[in-house]
Amino acid sequence: MKTISRPYHWHAIYTKSRAEKKLHSLLSQQGIECYLPMKKELRQWSDRKKWVEEPLIRSYIFIRVSEREYYDVLNNDYATRYVTFGGKAAHIPDRQITSLKTFLSDANRCVELTHEDLSHGDEVEILAGPLKGAMGEVIQIRGQHRVVLRFTSLGCCVHTEIKLDEIKKLTLNQ
Repeated sequence: MKTISRPYHWHAIYTKSRAEKKLHSLLSQQGIECYLPMKKELRQWSDRKKWVEEPLIRSYIFIRVSEREYYDVLNNDYATRYVTFGGKAAHIPDRQITSLKTFLSDANRCVELTHEDLSHGDEVEILAGPLKGAMGEVIQIRGQHRVVLRFTSLGCCVHTEIKLDEIKKLTLNQ
């Protein structure tokens, strides 16, 4: 009897809120290859500080399955659906997962994730702080709290510690 080889692909799955670790544990127990990228954060409570491990990407877990296990993954209380593009579950190349694992294995590396739709050359307005109201061009984005802006009116660039939510991207008609 000839066995059919099924290709395995990495996919991202949305989880229920704060269920990433539970889903990872459950899928691992079922023998499904999965990956939950984690980062360490220093949390402060009123009486103490503590280092905790948190998911790098909230409500996401990566799984490597064949077509046979594809739907089985969704049959639990923690997974909601696959991350899709164009109506199909997105395949994530093996090399990208390997690169992410390698990158996160460096304990000395500070990792921040941003979903801001800012890029080099965008015109922005600063919404808070001493530069509030100033408009400039994005030269570089360094994580979630460091931006390099060029102010043509001042004739210089400013490296500033500012949260990206304190910057508003200007549209062409403003």
